[in-house]
Amino acid sequence: MTQSIALPAHASYQAALQRQNSLTKPAGSLGVLETVACRFAAWQGQTIPAALTPAITVFAGDHGVTAEGVSAYPSIVTGEMVKNFAAGGAAICVLARAIAARLEVVDVGVLGQLPELPIVHAKVAAGTANLAVEAAMTAEQCAAALEVGRAAARRAIEQGANLLIAGDMGIGNTTPSAALICRLANLEVELVVGRGTGIDDAGLANKRRVVAQALQRLQGQSLSGTQVLAELGGLEIAAMAGFYLEGAAQGVPALVDGFIASAAALAARAIDPAVAAWLLASHRSEETGHRLALQALGLEPLVELGMRLGEGSGAATCVPLLQLAIKLHAEMATFAQAGVTEKD
Repeated sequence: MTQSIALPAHASYQAALQRQNSLTKPAGSLGVLETVACRFAAWQGQTIPAALTPAITVFAGDHGVTAEGVSAYPSIVTGEMVKNFAAGGAAICVLARAIAARLEVVDVGVLGQLPELPIVHAKVAAGTANLAVEAAMTAEQCAAALEVGRAAARRAIEQGANLLIAGDMGIGNTTPSAALICRLANLEVELVVGRGTGIDDAGLANKRRVVAQALQRLQGQSLSGTQVLAELGGLEIAAMAGFYLEGAAQGVPALVDGFIASAAALAARAIDPAVAAWLLASHRSEETGHRLALQALGLEPLVELGMRLGEGSGAATCVPLLQLAIKLHAEMATFAQAGVTEKD
């Protein structure tokens, strides 16, 4: 039975805010760092939150829609990049080491077999179907992928994580992500569909056609969040949604990465709106439509660095900033402790 999602502790947020206003600085002068510290207080249920123990899970899967020519890279690159993850050579591997984060790679839907790699083998299917002409996943496949993500969140939390980051790897996955964002946020294709890994103008026009065709299949249909995810999503995107849902159910927040992660977050919210209170946006991706996806989620990104890599890289880059926010909240002296006169 799926555990329900509780609200963060409002009393802890208020106590943390009161502490922020007693520290030796003008109230609000640390900006977003103050708000972030108070949010972690609410998530952890204590006035002074503990330092973060982040866990990163990268979910990998392939996409049948690549048959439509929507990506600059062939699908074989997904499996090759998973091998790079396993060898520690990808950007997210470097970042995970730098921030002392647990890193796990999960094969939820890669086309090829990867039996020799030290990853989590949880393949639901060897890629999705072509969402331009049919449902990307069956209902059973979507449910299984969601559970792969939920199980990954449980593993991370059981090993001490108090902050979750979901990363993605899947050639072609900006196309299902764009389709999900268009459908779930009620946005026009031209506003959301971008160049992904670097397609040219003709490729962009084709990609927009494919997304529009997929959306047209569902026009006029009243569908649940899970049904939309099955029709338009990807196996790794569904796993990411499950990851967010389980983290929230366990009382652990997630730091949302870029375009694909935001599509997964929208899918998770469509399944259970309560998940939104446990999400924090890390950065604003350069990928077209990410700003609108974040607006639809009601999230304001911490930074804008011109990144569009995926893998959870933007989120991982923000972890030191969050650690500093918590440290300032915990270790700054209050006016009373420092003997400093407060304003009238």
